[in-house]
Amino acid sequence: MLRCGQMMLAQALICRHLGRDWNWEKQKEQPKEYQRILQCFLDRKDCCYSIHQMAQMGVGEGKSIGEWFGPNTVAQVLKKLALFDEWNSLAVYVSMDNTVVIEDIKKMCCVLPLRADTVGESPADTLNASNQSKGTPAGRPTWKPLLLIVPLRLGINQINPVYVDAFKECFKMPQSLGALGGKPNNAYYFIGFLGNELIFLDPHTTQTFVDTEENGTVDDQTFHCLQSPQRMNILNLDPSVALGFFCKEEKDFDSWCSLVQKEILRENLRMFELVQKHPSHWPPFVPPAKPEVTTTGAEFIDSTEQLEEFDLEEDFEILSV
Repeated sequence: MLRCGQMMLAQALICRHLGRDWNWEKQKEQPKEYQRILQCFLDRKDCCYSIHQMAQMGVGEGKSIGEWFGPNTVAQVLKKLALFDEWNSLAVYVSMDNTVVIEDIKKMCCVLPLRADTVGESPADTLNASNQSKGTPAGRPTWKPLLLIVPLRLGINQINPVYVDAFKECFKMPQSLGALGGKPNNAYYFIGFLGNELIFLDPHTTQTFVDTEENGTVDDQTFHCLQSPQRMNILNLDPSVALGFFCKEEKDFDSWCSLVQKEILRENLRMFELVQKHPSHWPPFVPPAKPEVTTTGAEFIDSTEQLEEFDLEEDFEILSV
């Protein structure tokens, strides 16, 4: 499930930097952004989305190292790790109680640009300044790219057939990143469907360790499908899943809301809810911010460039948030 979470996030970063229509071609020189995305997922402690960081951050979600993760746990881990990722600057929203709140997402993603003379700019401020330099009118909110994850329970022991059509509709949406899920004892990354069969990528393949080469690039062969995607009957799906969506601009999110209202909320038994206002019985929504952390072996380092000064055998890891 950790690898599946990495795959969904990597697809979001591809959409963010290279566009949804970008395709990988073997032996072809790739953009710098692509190489930088790969480096986020290397199996090293100092890479922001490495399996080390994901497993360690899971401790804060009550999952010991080596314990099995579910889709919701992985979603919460990605949400926390994204706070330390200044380059990609994603807003990660994980829905609660099967409910997506439009007001909360807008509050999290619409950020007002700050003046150039503002002291102590945060990564979000840097993003705003960049957008403003590209022609964003002064004082007008800029949109922080959104990774929207919707954890769901679509049955008790197996998926309820009444959710099948709505589940398949989600893959048709242009904002779709697929779904995290699987069947008992196996996690898969679902990327589409054909009839009543889901198309998925299987992470259960042992790969040779890959690291950055001398020229700064990464040998990317094992980052892509070495085997054809597989298929399984949708009714064999474990009911615990997490849908993923990426909205690079505000208009993408508005379009997604319209599609959900048209295709998902029309069902008598709704797969999830989409509401405009924050529910009054919920605790107040506070946009997540980069927290204080506890580290061992070294003080917390804001910039990954500074990690080059340290030997990788050092016990640098995020322990708790």
